[in-house]
Amino acid sequence: MTPARYLTFARAALWSLTVIVVSGGAVRLTGSGLGCTDWPNCEENQLVASLEYHALIEFVNRMFTGVVAAAVIAAVLGSLRRSPRRRDLVWWSWGLVAGVIAQIILGALLVKTELDPRFTMGHFLLSMVLLWNATVLVHRASTDHDPDTGEAPPRETSEMRRRLHRTLTGVTALGAVLLVSGTVVTGTGPHSGSDNLEVADRLPFLVRDVTRIHSLIAVATLGLLLFAGWQANRLRDEETSRRVGIVAILLTAQGALGYLQYFTGVPVLLVALHITLASLTWIELVRLSLHPDPVGATSRVREPVS
Repeated sequence: MTPARYLTFARAALWSLTVIVVSGGAVRLTGSGLGCTDWPNCEENQLVASLEYHALIEFVNRMFTGVVAAAVIAAVLGSLRRSPRRRDLVWWSWGLVAGVIAQIILGALLVKTELDPRFTMGHFLLSMVLLWNATVLVHRASTDHDPDTGEAPPRETSEMRRRLHRTLTGVTALGAVLLVSGTVVTGTGPHSGSDNLEVADRLPFLVRDVTRIHSLIAVATLGLLLFAGWQANRLRDEETSRRVGIVAILLTAQGALGYLQYFTGVPVLLVALHITLASLTWIELVRLSLHPDPVGATSRVREPVS
């Protein structure tokens, strides 16, 4: 297993985990959360879903878990067969296995508790942890340097560089808080995951209040991000400035989309787009926090020319 081939495996795991976040959102937004009321069967004594709209949507999402599991297993086996083998890649790939197992257990509890909003929130947030893990794995697999060997390039000693790295870490932390507050809005809002509103509970908050808090956190995140961009410009770090710009565009689009959702009655298609952008924004935030590498510049894995 060459380093370039393993990088492909790691990326496949990342994007399969991203797709299942979107498909899981589709289950909730179509009211199909209880399309299959049992686990692991769709119904009692019935493994496969019947030809019914909600059951099929929920069952297809469950089946895509198999695609995710295959991608994660490939990432683990690839890390063991990669030459040279790197301990950090092995550990980060096993982290994906632990996360997928936890998601399966949490998904079963979500069905058993008839879409308790706290489990719905946990299901999404655990997905974000998995995306973080997979993004770090891709980042590490894309470099030739093994941070665990101690053979690191000379450290960047600039105080401005250290301040930039601390700011980017703060942006990512605020981004995590933004995700949590977004799940609170979701748990309070109208899309419970079930067409039967008497079944799925909602959090005991006012949508207006939690939305306002979510918006303020988004503004704070964007403000700190722009400050990081100013620091990167002072350092003439064009790559970091470019990455800051990407995240700023995504956050701004998310904010505009969020307000449009709120004032148009939270339509399903806009919520689906919001979930998709949230996943992509989180991936880019994690990538931004990993750059610039606080250890210093590292050589990149050379990908094969097709």
